[in-house]
Amino acid sequence: MIPTTVSGTVPVPPTTLPSSNPTDAAVPPVVPEQATAPPPANAGPLTAGNLPAPDKLGTGWKTYADPGGAEAGFIGNNTWTRRRDPHQASYEALPSGCAGRPVNGSLPVPAYALTGSYRTAEALPATALLLRFSNSTQAAAYYAGYQARMKACGSGGDLSVKQLWAETAAATAVRAYAGAESYVDVSVVKGATVALLATTSTKPEQQADWARTVVPALEAGMG
Repeated sequence: MIPTTVSGTVPVPPTTLPSSNPTDAAVPPVVPEQATAPPPANAGPLTAGNLPAPDKLGTGWKTYADPGGAEAGFIGNNTWTRRRDPHQASYEALPSGCAGRPVNGSLPVPAYALTGSYRTAEALPATALLLRFSNSTQAAAYYAGYQARMKACGSGGDLSVKQLWAETAAATAVRAYAGAESYVDVSVVKGATVALLATTSTKPEQQADWARTVVPALEAGMG
């Protein structure tokens, strides 16, 4: 995940779908025209029921109806979930601005993308993103490419990434953007779905144990 999907500090391309059928999530999407209507609350088969309830992520967590706006790049839909363009969402989730050696190679584009907005007990923003692919092979390929890029990011660039822990199907890292907030990044793959949870934290490197506790909550809605 990236700060655009967490706090709206960087403009996000609007949600109007492009006319072409993208095939590579590692290639920047064509920026569509400005959105003129709120995005749907669901994305194909993905609904709010596929995202963790806030109390499963932490005591005092709440869902948040993001109002959107020109800077955020979308119009609020008065609920806490919204459909994302799959190509945009899967591309923007990848780390960029890294000082480390770039990782090349194409990545599958998901069929559907749904995001949910939260606020932590400290009223800090958090976002969960579900990427549903056509099959588990594509999900595994995207997840592997995502992890490879995170591990290769290094430190000292516009974005620095520090791995906290990694298992076969789940991992946690800290994303630190130069001159901006730091985020705890939890990533999980299960079946045909990849889940990415990002939360702003004042002490991100101390959240390794917490991150392990939220993996089952993410997995529960991934099918």
